[in-house]
Amino acid sequence: MTILGRENVEDYPRPPVVEAVPHHITIRLGGALVAETTQALRVLETFHAPTYYLQPADICATLRPSPRSSFCEWKGQARYFDVLVGDQIAAGAAWAYDTPTDGFSELAGYLAFYAGMMDEVWVGNLRVIPQPGDFYGGWVTTNLDGLIKGAPGTRHW
Repeated sequence: MTILGRENVEDYPRPPVVEAVPHHITIRLGGALVAETTQALRVLETFHAPTYYLQPADICATLRPSPRSSFCEWKGQARYFDVLVGDQIAAGAAWAYDTPTDGFSELAGYLAFYAGMMDEVWVGNLRVIPQPGDFYGGWVTTNLDGLIKGAPGTRHW
């Protein structure tokens, strides 16, 4: 069993940093395995829940390109994917940075998933809840302390 230590999101750095994740990650949709890995990366940024990125080789689901895109001031242009498992479709539920900016090159080709669009997401033995709001893709776990951006009134501070 993996136990995650206490972390305060208010102590995370700005600008953000990328770090390796030593914990087992599992994602499920429609009862089926979407992804499983012990080789994820995560981005830590002040007042944000960590965003986890997985290697394509660790993804079991079918990914279909989505017309959606977004731009991150730190990482650059993201493209999105629909996640398909059996008859389940989670539209725009995953994203990747094909050519991230300097400082985030480790994320090239890795995929992140919106926890709220999956049935189950786990980091170690902790079940993930989605970061509040509809903009951020962080994964909130019970080991996190501090004020997490995303709830109404917190988006632009």
